[in-house]
Amino acid sequence: MAESRALPTGFGELEVLAVGTVLLVEALSGLSLNSLTILSFCKTPELRTPSHLLVLSLALADSGISLNALIAATSSLLRRWPYGSEGCQAHGFQGFVTALASICSSAAIAWGRYHHYCTRSRLDWNTAVSLVFFVWLSSTCWAALPLLGWGHYDYEPLGTCCTLDYSRGDRNFTSFLFTMAFFNFLLPVFITVISYRLMEQKLGKAGRPPVNTILPARTLLLCWGPYALLYLYAAIADVTSIPLKLQMVPALIAKTVPTINAINYALGSEMVHRGIWQCLSPQRRQRDREQ
Repeated sequence: MAESRALPTGFGELEVLAVGTVLLVEALSGLSLNSLTILSFCKTPELRTPSHLLVLSLALADSGISLNALIAATSSLLRRWPYGSEGCQAHGFQGFVTALASICSSAAIAWGRYHHYCTRSRLDWNTAVSLVFFVWLSSTCWAALPLLGWGHYDYEPLGTCCTLDYSRGDRNFTSFLFTMAFFNFLLPVFITVISYRLMEQKLGKAGRPPVNTILPARTLLLCWGPYALLYLYAAIADVTSIPLKLQMVPALIAKTVPTINAINYALGSEMVHRGIWQCLSPQRRQRDREQ
């Protein structure tokens, strides 16, 4: 008879199964939609533009988040973390890089759309490539700091995935949290909100803006906001007063970002939507070429 594995502290059998199942659905959904988006960029020449390069960067970041969620889902269904302490550090680092890159890519898209629709000059390749390079370099540097001692990666309450350790609440964590949150959450949210607000003011007089100006900012606030609030609470109070099950909720909410972004930026764009269908339908791609 196989030996039964111990459940994570504070969680029952059904709760662990539920978390693993939710993570698995989120991971597969995000990977599928963002893989289609990436494939459409590779297969459709019309999408190879500077503005769509920013969307591609977001799709790559969100694919990384979904991959991170897939590993967490597998571990949750196993009811243990099978990759050791070094694997935990790698998992935390990879998840943090892609999360920061996703947030900052959303802000870059917002600024790029404002530049595209509200100025006389279109976004050029040098600017787009520089933005993407800066987003990923900045995200990598910030995510590497906990590995170097400023901040720390550790297991989340379920014990089957890893993230920035907020349980300590010491000066090291607090100083890292407030600095990182300003540059990688508050500032991107500010850029996103202001960019779309200016677009509404300038283009709203001539009719409906050509892109959704509400959903991107709401996605950042509603999906990443719970994580930010949890970290803020951990910095100023005793986080152990929050039940472990409740501490897992922000992680589950954040993992919906790849799916929401894919629907908004890819499926919500007529050109990207057409590119995806061309990839899925070779006959349609051939017909479009003939036209």
